[in-house]
Amino acid sequence: MKIAIVCYPTFGGSGVVATELGLALAERGHEIHFITYNQPVRLDLLSNNIHFHEVVVPDYPLFHYQPYELALSSKLVDMVKLYHIELLHVHYAIPHAYAGYMAKKMLLAEGISIPMVTTLHGTDITLVGNHPVYKPAVTFSINKSDVVTSVSQSLKDDTNRLFDITTEIDVVPNFIDVEKYTNHFTDCQRDLMAEKDELIITHISNLRPVKRVQDVIEIFDRVQQQIPAKLIMVGDGPEKEACEALCVQKGIQDSVKFLGNSSEINKILCFSDLFLLPSEKESFGLAALEAMASGVPVISSNTGGLPEVNVHGVSGYLSNVGEVDDMASNAISILKDKEVLLKFKRNAKEAARKFDTKNIVPMYEEVYAKAVAYVS
Repeated sequence: MKIAIVCYPTFGGSGVVATELGLALAERGHEIHFITYNQPVRLDLLSNNIHFHEVVVPDYPLFHYQPYELALSSKLVDMVKLYHIELLHVHYAIPHAYAGYMAKKMLLAEGISIPMVTTLHGTDITLVGNHPVYKPAVTFSINKSDVVTSVSQSLKDDTNRLFDITTEIDVVPNFIDVEKYTNHFTDCQRDLMAEKDELIITHISNLRPVKRVQDVIEIFDRVQQQIPAKLIMVGDGPEKEACEALCVQKGIQDSVKFLGNSSEINKILCFSDLFLLPSEKESFGLAALEAMASGVPVISSNTGGLPEVNVHGVSGYLSNVGEVDDMASNAISILKDKEVLLKFKRNAKEAARKFDTKNIVPMYEEVYAKAVAYVS
């Protein structure tokens, strides 16, 4: 099947999942066309089955904000006609579902009927999409999609609660290629990250307030008072400076490393001992799943889709949002005993296998068949 994938080409979870999905589908023989304003960060190689088409938005002085959704709709129409694309799969409701619907209507006027699958990822529903400015358009776009999927049951429930949805939503969870996280990197030396007697605690996010990254610092501060450890902060965002200031205030700045954005997450995780994700809200928790696939237990909040990923007492522990003392206590209970830590590492990797690529990608193929049948 010839499939167009529309996504944000950034380090965010929706872009990562969309890219990995396209790569996996290409390996299964599908022809994949990524259509977005930049080449996705995890799209390293193009091949006979993988293509990238850049959406160019002309700079015109009349517009204070350039109309990306118009350029995207037009690009979709052109690429569908040029490459005989059979299905649109748009990730993130804003503005991709709306642009996809407009492309569908333009194509239909020329006698071309093409199905569209919309995948909801999280803040496109719970935060941005629920804003009164966007809500009518988001509701319309979801209801006009031929098939809608969400990455967790929690997100499906939120969508039905926040919007007037008249279409069924299929839950297709995020996924990961577990085999990619079984490598042992000879060029990734643990002593570059910490001293030999120190354990390594990691956090990966876009450092936005919703991630509660200052709670990460608070949890680590409590842990390092009892266990020698280093904290690795991966990502960049608006909370970075506040976190750096908090580290200085607590006198732990030498024990915390801020690495910025990275395309080598698996290398960073390969020597991590614990992962912290105390978010205010997570639609799924892809970063937690990546950690688990690397054999890293997770201390997280019990919000959103995280309980669907992180199994309490097995792959890590769940706590109520903001309960940093409980999270620190759980972290210490895992880290203080080597045998306990090894058990949680094994459990985390095993729990991640449920979300392996080979289990989830066929679910998307079933969704595509359903969408094609819908417009036939």
